[in-house]
Amino acid sequence: MDPIQVKIEELKEKINQHNYNYYVLDNPTISDYDFDQLLLELIRLEEQYPEYQTADSPSQRVGGGVTQQFETWTHQYPMLSLGNTYSKEELYEFDQRIHKLLTEPVEYVCELKYDGVAINLIYKNGVLVKGVTRGDGVVGDDVTVNVKTIRSIPLKLRGDYPQDFEVRGEIILTHKQFAILNDEREELGYPTFANPRNAASGSLKLLDSNEVARRGLDSRLYLLLGEQLPIINHDDAIQKLKEWGFKTPEVVEKVSTIDEVFAFIQYWDKEREHLPFDIDGVVIKVNSFAQQTALGTTSKFPRWAISYKFKAERVLTPLLSVDFQIGRTGAVTPVANLAPVPISGTIVKRATLHNADMIEALDLHDGDYVYVEKGGEIIPKIVAVELEKRNPSSKKIQFITRCPECNTLLVQNPGETQIYCPNELGCPPQIKGRLEHFISKKAMNLDSLGEGKVEMLFSNQLVHSIADFYDLQYDQLIGLEKVITDEESQTERVISFQDKTVQNILSSVEQSKQVPFERVLFALGIRFVGEVTARKLATAFRSIDQLANATFEELTQVSDVGEKVAQSVIDYFNQAQNLETVLRLQKAGLQFEVRDEDQGVQIDLFQQGSIVVSGVFSVPRDDIKKLIEQYGGKIVSSISKSTLYVVAGEKMGPEKEKKANSLGIPILSEQDLYEMIDKEKKNIEN
Repeated sequence: MDPIQVKIEELKEKINQHNYNYYVLDNPTISDYDFDQLLLELIRLEEQYPEYQTADSPSQRVGGGVTQQFETWTHQYPMLSLGNTYSKEELYEFDQRIHKLLTEPVEYVCELKYDGVAINLIYKNGVLVKGVTRGDGVVGDDVTVNVKTIRSIPLKLRGDYPQDFEVRGEIILTHKQFAILNDEREELGYPTFANPRNAASGSLKLLDSNEVARRGLDSRLYLLLGEQLPIINHDDAIQKLKEWGFKTPEVVEKVSTIDEVFAFIQYWDKEREHLPFDIDGVVIKVNSFAQQTALGTTSKFPRWAISYKFKAERVLTPLLSVDFQIGRTGAVTPVANLAPVPISGTIVKRATLHNADMIEALDLHDGDYVYVEKGGEIIPKIVAVELEKRNPSSKKIQFITRCPECNTLLVQNPGETQIYCPNELGCPPQIKGRLEHFISKKAMNLDSLGEGKVEMLFSNQLVHSIADFYDLQYDQLIGLEKVITDEESQTERVISFQDKTVQNILSSVEQSKQVPFERVLFALGIRFVGEVTARKLATAFRSIDQLANATFEELTQVSDVGEKVAQSVIDYFNQAQNLETVLRLQKAGLQFEVRDEDQGVQIDLFQQGSIVVSGVFSVPRDDIKKLIEQYGGKIVSSISKSTLYVVAGEKMGPEKEKKANSLGIPILSEQDLYEMIDKEKKNIEN
């Protein structure tokens, strides 16, 4: 075997093992940086020696650009739905039907019913060749390019796998990833997803696989199909799938009686609140494959399996009032105050109403009796009004027109459902929201200021601006205290600033001066500038001064920075109070420019020159951009006199090529770029 091919195979094996350790076993053995370097080395070798690139290469996980549309695929084995049951009586009827059709003893396997998106994966010779959605059960969409970005789905199997088989399961989004995704969308002003299932479904059908790769989808695979399989029952199949490298259900229990099945259901109906993902029931399957075959299927459902759906607990309770809360960005959120009512193990007193449209859709009136559900949702929500209990003289609830905190007239931007308080510099909740955002973990990480301490500092007029944190003195803090009342237990506790607390706060503030520029920029709380956007702006402009002086055109040339974000950045730096805050933070010693060690830039090859990337490459275009940024280049979207290079792949736009030639701007191929970087690295080494 060619030594290069040997090297590529070794890299693939290493990367696959690290993927398995991280995404399946949840036990990483290598840093993210070291993993990225291995992957980058593999991508480069496959580019130089394309004859050695295979469909199961880990390089295929990073996304493959934009698909125009998904092809359809006919399932070899129809993807049947499961019959649903909602009561113990219906479950016993299922058991009776099974025993009426079978004379021998029956074992059941109980699993959690993941609230995700069904997927069918086809493997040949241990390699993933196709990923298909359920569709109508007979024909689904070929979403292979998106499935390959899900790191818990193996591209190449391990062990004694069959030559040809299919595996089915669910694509899910954990609560953690769902929160991250919605936070990003909220920062950018996009509509948030209603629940993890909708987010997973929408992500899997995106035409841009690069975006799918960003969203952190996960999987649970549990159904094995094929000819001459090396197992005879479902429980063994789960174990085999795990051995071959699949992420299988966390909970699988084999039982002998329907009473044991119901005990499993009762347990998980309560314990599901503690799971890191949503489930909406339990799936019960006959274990033996031979018995499954004997039982057969109807036109819609297998007779050997059924799902028990948890009831979304719905309660009726009086609506006491509606509050209107102001968030960090000034967004007004209506919140319903309810007569306390137990739902899914907790006492619910409040439920979000989201926005004015929801109040209008529910047609809420004062004193209404409302139905509240929690079910699989984390946050209680009002789903309906009991009109028969409405007082005919009650008045319709109107959305407020002035801020309840500062009395400023509220505004609604064209095309947006959200209503805002525009007094961002003088509205107390917005000020406190910015302070809390500034100290948060992803921003400045002033963890010693948690547990209501920011509220104490604000109420004692010690902090009003985020820059005030860096003026705090020991004598100001020592002895401060506040009584906190727990609403649930009606108990009180005292937060007191003793010597150790004060020392921790001051030490944490001092350490935050080493936080890199991209996180400082995120911490400033510029509207629509989330964590990802802050990183891209920091990379593009390198310092706060360059960013503050950037034009609208320059801002919109940065990848993923649209007109709304660009205008928000300009508006921020046009306010004298914000400029004063930044100046104070600079004097305090915060990092307001990119240091090489922050982004791993070892060679400033392009010296912040503007570079346009256009066309189709052997790797995702974002990887090309990231590589250029690592070596000191600034990615822009349009060609001008100041453009340093154009990096062109296949199918580069003819107008861009024409403009580059007319301005005398050098056009580099993908290979030219790699060679330029390699040459500069060798020069540095020598």
